[in-house]
Amino acid sequence: MFRFIIRRVLISIPMLVLASFLCFALTTAMGDPLGEWKLQKPRSPGEIAAAEEAVGSNKPFLERYGNWAVHFAEGDWGKEVVPGDTGLDVKPTVLKAVGITARLVIASEIIALLLGMAVGVIGAVRQYSAFDYTATGIAFTMFSMPLFCVALVIKSLGINVNDWLEKVGLGRWLTTAGPPGEGFNGSLGHQIYQYTGAFILPTICLVSIQFALYSRFQRASMLDVLNADYVRTAQAKGISQARVVFRHAYRNALIPIATVSALNFGSLVGGAVITETVFGWQGMGKLLVDSINHLEPYMVLGFMMTTAVFIIAFNLIADILYAFLDPRIRLD
Repeated sequence: MFRFIIRRVLISIPMLVLASFLCFALTTAMGDPLGEWKLQKPRSPGEIAAAEEAVGSNKPFLERYGNWAVHFAEGDWGKEVVPGDTGLDVKPTVLKAVGITARLVIASEIIALLLGMAVGVIGAVRQYSAFDYTATGIAFTMFSMPLFCVALVIKSLGINVNDWLEKVGLGRWLTTAGPPGEGFNGSLGHQIYQYTGAFILPTICLVSIQFALYSRFQRASMLDVLNADYVRTAQAKGISQARVVFRHAYRNALIPIATVSALNFGSLVGGAVITETVFGWQGMGKLLVDSINHLEPYMVLGFMMTTAVFIIAFNLIADILYAFLDPRIRLD
């Protein structure tokens, strides 16, 4: 196992280098980061040349990539492109956004994963029952609805709930415009009350979509395992149904869901763009949208490289879970 992990980590290095090259190429193709600055008022050729020299846009592509990659590896992720100003540091801005998004994603992923696995297993064991048909219908309904539509419906329901709570004198509990950047104040109980109100709507939005994904994967995987020969052999020996399901079938049925959940979590940390935009969260999704709108190449690169690291890391976690869940998999 140790050699496998080392080997995968070493393989991840060239993957990150390739990802960084592609990210840099795509980011520089977005447009001129000085375009808006040039249009604000007439600029002299000397001003333009000095600004291009400062941001490095007048250098050859490979030289620009090499300079950025070396500084990025050393921990200097660059600054916003703001001629005549220092701009925001990319690294602390991205890491702050990661922390905000992670708080939202972790809660929604845990709830969606537990709920989806439970519903998937029950649906497989009770195939074609009323529960199975109902769960399948809900899952396909959530699959067919665009995420922005789900987010807007949930936000609208949250506003209606707030109106009702205000009428009965309980105040507007559910936050539909994101938590304040400086956090909440007051007693511990009041802060928990405020945090819950801020998290519940976007969490429900993410859970509803991820639950549909996990429940379908878990059901399909469980059905495949329940029809395997070793499960039928266990049933023929007279072993109880509960033991057959949870001792013999469930562990192997977790392998596909482990892969999907690990990779999905890694990508979601990169930014639940639509959810954060609708609910006003200042996380990775909002950071990406603002950076693209303002053509901030180093901020976009910081976002993309952070996302790449998370995806590669959780891909490694998924491979390790493979070996833990199924000893038949050989890693040597």
